[in-house]
Amino acid sequence: MQEYEKSESLYIVLISIHGLIRGHDLELGRDADTGGQTKYVVELAKALAKQPNVEQVDLVTRRIVDVEVGGDYAESVEALAENAQIVRIDAGPEGYIRKEELWDHLDSFADNLLSWLHGQPRWPNVLHSHYADAGYVGVRLSHLTGLPLIHTGHSLGRDKCRRLLARGLTMEEIEQRYHISRRINAEEETLSNADLIITSTGNEIEDQYELYDCYTPEKMAVIPPGTDLDQFHPPAASNASSAFAASLKNFLSQPDMPMILALSRPDERKNIVTLLEAYGESPRLQAKANLVIVAGNRDDIREMDDGAQGVLTELLLVMDCYDLYGRVALPKHHKADDVADIYRLAAASKGCLLIPL
Repeated sequence: MQEYEKSESLYIVLISIHGLIRGHDLELGRDADTGGQTKYVVELAKALAKQPNVEQVDLVTRRIVDVEVGGDYAESVEALAENAQIVRIDAGPEGYIRKEELWDHLDSFADNLLSWLHGQPRWPNVLHSHYADAGYVGVRLSHLTGLPLIHTGHSLGRDKCRRLLARGLTMEEIEQRYHISRRINAEEETLSNADLIITSTGNEIEDQYELYDCYTPEKMAVIPPGTDLDQFHPPAASNASSAFAASLKNFLSQPDMPMILALSRPDERKNIVTLLEAYGESPRLQAKANLVIVAGNRDDIREMDDGAQGVLTELLLVMDCYDLYGRVALPKHHKADDVADIYRLAAASKGCLLIPL
């Protein structure tokens, strides 16, 4: 094993295993595994690389060789900046699989990542794992190398289990679909072994991590996600129009009306079907504003996973039930780089962003 090198110039290894991660045109909303976390870790790698005391940042994920998702995810290394890169490690089948099917392959991922680290010019200063699967890998690497481990959960299994039970699912159904016990065990182990847990809010510490046996609030820190002000800024006359705005004219009879915007993955937990039902029940609201639901990307609903397929089908059924054609837009495609323009479009219309709970 390489000797741990103490240096003022940091080498940081971020680990985020599931989903589709690349440095450009992130396919946000393609499926349940390619959501905000993928954007978060890519932007985190870039931001850390800009810090004056950081020499190198490697964002490590799983290498995927699958014609269904494209060739970018098969590249072993992808540059993000002069001193930051995505590193893809082989583990399990070559094809793209759901995060719930990755558990049997995480030991292989850890072994292959350790071998890769042995081949690098210097040893990292710190490991930073993201989500339960990476936490499982990070704990093993930390034990094998003595490197400190930082962890960010992004979402938590015990909280998810509680919500699914409240929706009427049985523990047997939850276990079969989500392998929830393996996830929770990995989270408990990570909480027990990590040197630092990073959360986005205090609520996450008090109401979600508190559910765990290895709850240790004294080693948890709140670091709210940042905002790229070069990308997210108020609308101006010169950018009030966009290709996305033009696409809404295919859906809306009066596209210049104020916009109620909802933007999320087509996931039951996002509650966008309830939002549409509430809009459908209010003729007064329909007269004052359009509803624009940006729910991921799709080509054919029939080819999506069961969860997304169910949500999108229900949205179409509700639209038909309340005869909301011309007042509701459910666009099929948008790019990650469009998101800022979409927010500006809602602001320019004197509308609002709505997050249904």
